[in-house]
Amino acid sequence: MANNNEQTTSTNRILLKLFMTQIGAISNVIEERGKTIFAKQNILTTEEITDYSLELLELLVNILHADENIDRRGPEYQALRRFFTEFSHQIQVRGGSLEEFVRYTQFLQRVFIEGLESDENLSFKETRDVLLLVATIFNDITMDVFRVYLEEKEHTIQVQQEEIRETSTPITEIWDGVLTLPIIGTLDSARTVAVMEKLLSRIESDRARVVLMDVTGVMAIDSQVSHYLIQMLRAIGLMGAKAILTGIRPEIARALTSLNINLGDVVTRSTLAEGLKETFQYLGITAGAATK
Repeated sequence: MANNNEQTTSTNRILLKLFMTQIGAISNVIEERGKTIFAKQNILTTEEITDYSLELLELLVNILHADENIDRRGPEYQALRRFFTEFSHQIQVRGGSLEEFVRYTQFLQRVFIEGLESDENLSFKETRDVLLLVATIFNDITMDVFRVYLEEKEHTIQVQQEEIRETSTPITEIWDGVLTLPIIGTLDSARTVAVMEKLLSRIESDRARVVLMDVTGVMAIDSQVSHYLIQMLRAIGLMGAKAILTGIRPEIARALTSLNINLGDVVTRSTLAEGLKETFQYLGITAGAATK
């Protein structure tokens, strides 16, 4: 264990010496490359690139100064991770891509490697150990950035899916006490629960007496989907409202028949217009009154 600590200390000191002796040249190269990648596309200003470059070198020096062993859970290493995460986020917010950021980190790694190659006083073993240390640091950082990126991407997708669910199942009051619920696409357990909760809440708040559920936009149906559908129809009835199912196309009717789904106690109509007629008759509204 003592040998490992001594080896790590030696490697850290070599890399730290490289920074101290060549920090001016390294900083200039990093700035110039940053301007080539980001400034020309107006992603970052030259002042921001300078600030980022100096902060990066300072954070790396802090890590090497902190301890004999690089502690990936230590505050210095966490600060470096936050720097790269925030840096990549800033680039993407301003129109850059993750690919450009990865190219930049790969360039940074090459700068340090070239600095090592120019030091003729290093032995082959020392050069190898420092190269491994540099590669480990930058690989960890790149993985962290990708992890954060994927987490944000997943969150964005979830938000978009929720928005799609909201817009694909709009509940509208088309008449006093009459709600319409057009179902488009595929029903699954999560969507059914969400739609049912929203629908039952609207039935209560609007004191709805009739719910027109239109399935014209449902392209296919299986036993699971039909089960969800029956659940929703029964829930409407338990709330004291009348459910009318409309838009059952021939292929859907055949599928329901083959699945032995009994809709005998459910009022069904071929189109939404026919469902509206049934609704007005149920509520005692004449055609003349409905058009006023």
